[in-house]
Amino acid sequence: MAVHWEDRLQEPEPTVSPTAGPHENPYLIGVGRADCTGPPGDVPLMGYANVEQTAAGIHTRLFSRAFIVDNGSKRVVFVTADIGMVSQRLRLEVLKELEVKYGNLYRQDNVILSGTHTHSGLGGYFQYTLFMITSKGYIKPSIKAIVNGIVKSIDIAHRNIKPGRIYMSKGELEESNLNRSPHSYLNNPAEERNKYKSNTDKQVTLLKFTDLDGDGMGMLSWFAVHAVSMNYTNQMVSSDNMGYASYLLEQEKNIGFLPGEGPFVAAFASSNLGDASPNIRGPFCANTGLPCDYLNSSCPIGGLKMCVALGPAGSDMFNNTKIIGENIFKRAKDLYGKARQEVRGPLHAAHQWVNMTDVTVQLNSTHTGRTCKPALGHSFAAGTTDGGGDLNFTQGAVEGDPFWDGIRDALLGAPSNETQDCHRPKPILFSTGEMTWPLPWHPSIVDVQMITIGPVAIVAIPGEMTTMSGRRIREAVKQELEAQGTFSNAEVVVAGLCNIYTHYITTYEEYQIQRYEGASTIYGPHTLSAYIQKFRGLAKAIAEGKEQELPKGPEPPFFKDSQLFSLLPAAAVDKKPINTTFGEVLEQVDPEYTVGDVASVTFVAGNPRHSGDMVRDKTFVTVEKYHNSTAYWDVVHTDASWETRFHWVKNGAESNATIEWHIPLSAQAGSYRIRHFGHYKQRKGFLETCYTHFNTVTA
Repeated sequence: MAVHWEDRLQEPEPTVSPTAGPHENPYLIGVGRADCTGPPGDVPLMGYANVEQTAAGIHTRLFSRAFIVDNGSKRVVFVTADIGMVSQRLRLEVLKELEVKYGNLYRQDNVILSGTHTHSGLGGYFQYTLFMITSKGYIKPSIKAIVNGIVKSIDIAHRNIKPGRIYMSKGELEESNLNRSPHSYLNNPAEERNKYKSNTDKQVTLLKFTDLDGDGMGMLSWFAVHAVSMNYTNQMVSSDNMGYASYLLEQEKNIGFLPGEGPFVAAFASSNLGDASPNIRGPFCANTGLPCDYLNSSCPIGGLKMCVALGPAGSDMFNNTKIIGENIFKRAKDLYGKARQEVRGPLHAAHQWVNMTDVTVQLNSTHTGRTCKPALGHSFAAGTTDGGGDLNFTQGAVEGDPFWDGIRDALLGAPSNETQDCHRPKPILFSTGEMTWPLPWHPSIVDVQMITIGPVAIVAIPGEMTTMSGRRIREAVKQELEAQGTFSNAEVVVAGLCNIYTHYITTYEEYQIQRYEGASTIYGPHTLSAYIQKFRGLAKAIAEGKEQELPKGPEPPFFKDSQLFSLLPAAAVDKKPINTTFGEVLEQVDPEYTVGDVASVTFVAGNPRHSGDMVRDKTFVTVEKYHNSTAYWDVVHTDASWETRFHWVKNGAESNATIEWHIPLSAQAGSYRIRHFGHYKQRKGFLETCYTHFNTVTA
């Protein structure tokens, strides 16, 4: 049955007619979404910095979502992808691809790339040594999938561009984030803290995109929460809580479409989430059930590793993801339905590259400060209550440890006196700005970027800003925009994890406490002040219409592929148990199930890394329902569905794939089958060849 897209969009639209009142010319708007999952086997997940946490299946697929706005003379693009963060290498490769396709239409100044900060996306897309070490190097299939997905989402938005309207809405969301470093937050001035009701930002800012008939095209929102509901024990690729919110809204709008399909695009982007955790029950000692030590987040017995923050469903990471994702979805859905404030006005885009190792900051009329060469403090190794470190480091360390400092000095060299003085009171564990073999360990050249759509200013933050840091940025940019008189009632949005990853950005006061976030503020105590100064400069240029006059700044390096390294061995040829075939069922399903049950089946499988054409836009799994009237099997779920889980279990060169179908209450009675698709690699003489396999199970 052919069903038109416009018949599938069911939503309460504004009571105000799109043509009522004096309108300026409408914007041209395009929205697009594309798969960017990558190979869900062996590749380290990016977020918890644990090389042993490697992908072993799919919980949900990952998507890039793009929004293009054009006013006839200028164009801006915002992309948010279900990945841990955007790396400099990823951004540069995307921009190169866009230049080949579109010339200078999409550039570094008018394209913002942001990550949702899921910690269950694939790594391997960095060009600086520290990040390559923690994700087994530069992994071409991984970055290729992300680059292709981002570019394809922009391609789709570009093709679908048409006249439309934008509406803005704002509201508060409770019970969905918790400050995981409250002691640091309390070090901010009392008069500043007293301006706010909470030590985390509760605001959801939402843009609603419609065509000229008022029919919904998409939604883009920002909320400050870490996407770590799927915890550090997880090994399945997952878009986490923010991705689940997208899944729910897109499924509701795109009736009859499978996940990742349909015209309506719903994006939930990251904001100033640096100290904002979804584990709202807070940190407890796993062995005693008692609260962790307030100052250093450790336990009397078991130390740091025993201190674990719990989500609303306790230790059940799947339900935690579901609850937080549903909270975000419900609030966004409500705000979407209420969005009445139309966004109008010119478009602007401003961008500079900045050497963040050498910025002089005007602190007041008589004193200056400066940023530092990158360095990580001892508390970086302590991790957070969302995922602690394995060694005997603790949060809040303002003195070094002779044992670990001695090992560092012997293996990597001691930090210079200049770098130590610049970073005080941080005790330096890794002086990454002075480590250049085989490549620089951290970036020096950083993007600062901002776009405006009418009164809405989107500030692209190259890392993880804490709650108060984000508030200071918003206030500073708003002041600068409105000071020139060209903006009134500017709405400033902090977009996190954009363009390049530089760890955390705390306030000067939070930095003094040296919890994990402060220890991970790599350019020193004046990092935030430097960013405020730079973003003020962008805002001033935009307000004066002089963004084209901004100095371009020093360009970042783009290292050759031959300079990059990979620590991930090539996937071996696949083997199978004797007297079996690839795709054969090892553990069969039961003949009958009821809603709420879990149907599970295990297949002889190959390494998912051999399924190159299935890491994007295809599926390893289908759940299909049989229709007696047509004798046709209809796909009701794929591996992008919340209801399915694809577990890949590796045993040497042999692999199994266990497919779970968590049967929803909405499932209708009938005959179903579960199918697994994949490839295996065998050696034929001197050649290695991939073959397709699949099998079918009827439940």
